[in-house]
Amino acid sequence: MKKFVDLDVRGKTVVIRQDLNVPMKNGTITNDKRIRAALPTVKMALEKGAGVILISHLGRPVEGEYAEEFSLKPVAEHLGKALGMTVSVAKDLASCHVKPGQCQLLENIRFFKGEKKNDPALAKQLADLGDVYVMDAFGTAHRAQASTEGAVRQAKIACAGPLMVNEVEAFGRVLNDPKRPLAAIIGGAKVSTKLGVLNNLLEKVDILIVGGGIANTFLAAMGYSVGTSLYEPDLIEEAKKIMQKAKDKGCQLPLPVDVVTAKELAQGQKGTEVDVAHVPADAMILDIGSQTEALYAKVLKEAQTVVWNGPMGAFETEPFHKGTVALARDLANSQAFVVVGGGDSVACVEKYDLADKMGYISTGGGASLELLEGKQLPAIAALEDRS
Repeated sequence: MKKFVDLDVRGKTVVIRQDLNVPMKNGTITNDKRIRAALPTVKMALEKGAGVILISHLGRPVEGEYAEEFSLKPVAEHLGKALGMTVSVAKDLASCHVKPGQCQLLENIRFFKGEKKNDPALAKQLADLGDVYVMDAFGTAHRAQASTEGAVRQAKIACAGPLMVNEVEAFGRVLNDPKRPLAAIIGGAKVSTKLGVLNNLLEKVDILIVGGGIANTFLAAMGYSVGTSLYEPDLIEEAKKIMQKAKDKGCQLPLPVDVVTAKELAQGQKGTEVDVAHVPADAMILDIGSQTEALYAKVLKEAQTVVWNGPMGAFETEPFHKGTVALARDLANSQAFVVVGGGDSVACVEKYDLADKMGYISTGGGASLELLEGKQLPAIAALEDRS
C-alpha cells in the first residue's frame, strides 16, 4: 500500500477517512479511544502543511436522514480541544473547504444516501474533496462502502494512514511470519459466528484456546452437560470436527477443566466453581475456573506470538470477569508479541492498565476477525490495487 507518511502534501487538501464512531450518552462522549487513535494521523497531516477534511460515521442512523443524536458535533469539539484549534463541522459536501493548517469534519457520512451501498457518484464526490485520500479507518476496512472503498478507487492519490499501516503490519506478524509457537485465543458467544475464524486459524496456529459460549459448545461435544448455559447444539458436530482437525495437525486445543456457574447472569451473583463434569442442571457456565486459568497460563507460557479476540466468560458482569482478567494479566507478563482485538478484550486490558504491556491493541473488532478468517478486506484490497 502507498503510505501517507511518504507523501509531500504541503499546501494540499488531505481527506482522511477515520473511525470516530465513539460511544456517547446524552451527547457526551463516554470513551474517546478511537479519537485518540486517530489523532497522530491528523497531526501528521497538519504538520506536513496540509488542510484536513475528516470523514467518519457515528452509530446507525437512517441513511440519508439527519438525526441530532448521531451528529458528529461533539466529536469535532473533542477533536478541537485535543488539537488546540477549532474543528468546524461541514453539514454537506458543498460546505467542505479548508486552507492549509485548518481541520474540518464532514457530518456523519451515514447521513449521505449511497454510503452503505458504495454508490459510485457519492464515492467520487468524496474523493474529489481533496488532492489526497487517506484511508485510516481499519475498524471499517471490512466494509465496501463509498467512504471506505469506493473513494479510495476514485481518488487522484489514495494511500493508507499510519493507523491502517500499523494494524496491517501487526496482523501480518501474526498471520504471515509469526515467531512460534503461535497461539490464538478466540472467545465469544457463538461458534456459528467464529466457525470460519477457527477453521482458518487451525491451518496456522500451534495453540488454539476457545472461551465463552464457544467453549460451552465444545464441552457439550465432549459429552459434558452444560446445564442452562448458552451453547449451540446444532454445531456440536462442527466442534467435534474442529477438535479432530486440531489433533490431526498437532495443534493444542485445551478446554476448560473447571468452570464458574450461577443460576442467572446478573450483577453481584455468587459464582460457584465446579468441575466440568459436575455442572448443575439448573445452572449456567459464566466463566472459567481457577484450575483452567492455571492450565491456560501453562499452555501459553511458551508462546512467542499470541492473537486474542474475545473474553473467557461474561466479562461485563462481575464476578464473572475474573477468568478474562487472569488471562489478560498472563499475556501482559508473557514474552510473546500479543495482538489484542475485539471490544471486550480491549476493554479488559484498558480497564486494568495492561494495554502498555501488550504488543498491539487493534481498533477493529470485526475487521480483525475477518483478517483472522483469511478474508481480504475491501478497503485494503482497494489500497493495494491503487499502489
